[in-house]
Amino acid sequence: MRSNPFGKQFAASALALAVSLGAHAVTDEDILNDQDTVDDIVSYGMGVQGQRFSPMDALNTDNVKFLQPAWAFSFGGEKQRGQESQPLVKDGVMYVTASYSRAYAVDARTGEEIWQYDARLPDGIMPCCDVVNRGGALYDDLFIFGTLDAKLVALNKDTGKVVWIKKVADYQAGYSMTAAPLIVKGKLITGVSGGEFGIVGTVEARDPKTGDLLWTRPTVEGHMGYVYKDGKKIENGISGGEAGKTWPGDMWKTGGAATWLGGTYDPDTDSLFFGTGNPAPWNSHLRPGDNLFSSSRVAIDPDDGSIKWHFQTTPNDGWDYDGVNELISFDYKENGKTVKAAATADRNGFFYVLNRENGDFIRGFPFVDKITWAEGLNKDGSPIYNTKNGRPGNPADAGGEKGETVVAFPAFLGGKNWMPMAYSKDTELFYVPSNEWSMDIWNEPVSYKKGAAYLGAGFTIKPGNDEFIGVLRAMDPKTGKEVWRYNNPAPLWGGVLATAGNLVFTGTPEGYLKAFDAKTGEELYKFNTGTGVVGTPVTWQMDGEQYVSISTGWGGAVPLWGGEVAKVVKDFNQGGTVWTFKLPKDRVASK
Repeated sequence: MRSNPFGKQFAASALALAVSLGAHAVTDEDILNDQDTVDDIVSYGMGVQGQRFSPMDALNTDNVKFLQPAWAFSFGGEKQRGQESQPLVKDGVMYVTASYSRAYAVDARTGEEIWQYDARLPDGIMPCCDVVNRGGALYDDLFIFGTLDAKLVALNKDTGKVVWIKKVADYQAGYSMTAAPLIVKGKLITGVSGGEFGIVGTVEARDPKTGDLLWTRPTVEGHMGYVYKDGKKIENGISGGEAGKTWPGDMWKTGGAATWLGGTYDPDTDSLFFGTGNPAPWNSHLRPGDNLFSSSRVAIDPDDGSIKWHFQTTPNDGWDYDGVNELISFDYKENGKTVKAAATADRNGFFYVLNRENGDFIRGFPFVDKITWAEGLNKDGSPIYNTKNGRPGNPADAGGEKGETVVAFPAFLGGKNWMPMAYSKDTELFYVPSNEWSMDIWNEPVSYKKGAAYLGAGFTIKPGNDEFIGVLRAMDPKTGKEVWRYNNPAPLWGGVLATAGNLVFTGTPEGYLKAFDAKTGEELYKFNTGTGVVGTPVTWQMDGEQYVSISTGWGGAVPLWGGEVAKVVKDFNQGGTVWTFKLPKDRVASK
């Protein structure tokens, strides 16, 4: 590991800047109140519940046309690729990560670099879906983020100097880290990536000051969880379910279920919500059963890592639909009563509304135009499988060769993938970045080998139609109605922001930051950043002005795995820049 070669120079200026700006430690209270404060962004999701909704309305449908660039900061060098990071802002300093496990502190007023940290990555890293990093966590005087070789790095947020580094898992077995950590009740909560390599997903809690492990919760049934005290494992483990109950033989030992997108937290129920990835291998005929807790949402006790409840969206997943997409807490009124709900838009094409207190299914409905693997959902939310031609064939039925190919909607990259949706408390709608595509998929024989891809499947992704692939949708979680949609020629692969100014922001692979009317979907603003956008926008207030920032730089899974879809995006330019915009004070209407 190494810090920026100009570290000494920038450390001095960073300390001076921190003093001049009145830098403060980030507290648990700051994090829990993040969704209500406008002067900073101290959590991934702009609040631990992940709603990505800002209460600011200075920037609105009337004046968004006056939004203008304030500065642009380049990540520099030749390390471009996908930039999926969400920036954080505290005391006039922006903290942002970039591809190849890099981290930066930037003066949020001028865009000048304060410090830079580059992880010294080994040659053998095995990220399945580009060299991305989605962001870090602020806590006390630390900035903490994960690296592609499955380490956690804690830096002094003012100087960029390393405070501690901890190895989380073995990168040579296929583990990596791409998600932003979460701080809950003074604990650093993280997941792991690597589901395509037969790893075992986990959710872990650490002491953010030291990196020491506090508890670990594997997300494959049969693996025991443990609590640690003074660095020692406590004997009475936390049950992980019965080994082999929903997995045949020893396949639970390499079962996947990676927690690669990180989680959210609901203070009302004191629950961590994590999604889990696909079971390994993709060839579902090798592992009959539900394969818990893969392709699921799990509610976890932040105190000890025990599982409170789980909801599986795709049992015996045979399409790589995962279940990692964020579970967002929200309340709504029904028959005069408040329902404590949580919602997720799954890769499998269905939108689910759950009772977040117990995981009970409330309702579910398609949010994409076409689904072929299932005919609908049962009363308990389980899928009604298409048993005729929905699941790719068993190679055993073809003499051990390639199994029967099926055409499946959506493609394995999902009706919605990692890119976070937003929920507006004003419109009570979810704004979902989604895609219309299909895949030819077939199964093949496969056996586990440490560090090797563990798929047992082949595929080709195709556009769902000729006119568009990406669709930004406004969905009503109470009715399942699509209120409005914006069709985009290329796939949407970036996150969404909603504001009290009746605005919805997102970026496109064509390079545009766009703003829409949250109620009608009318496009009100666009700015070409010069490179495809797969980052997640944020907004905050500084010196009496409202700012919007987004990381730009084309990449991610689409150009790597996209098959015929990759032809649509082959000419898009890579990049690596944080663009920051502001609404001038003289464009804010008086109240």
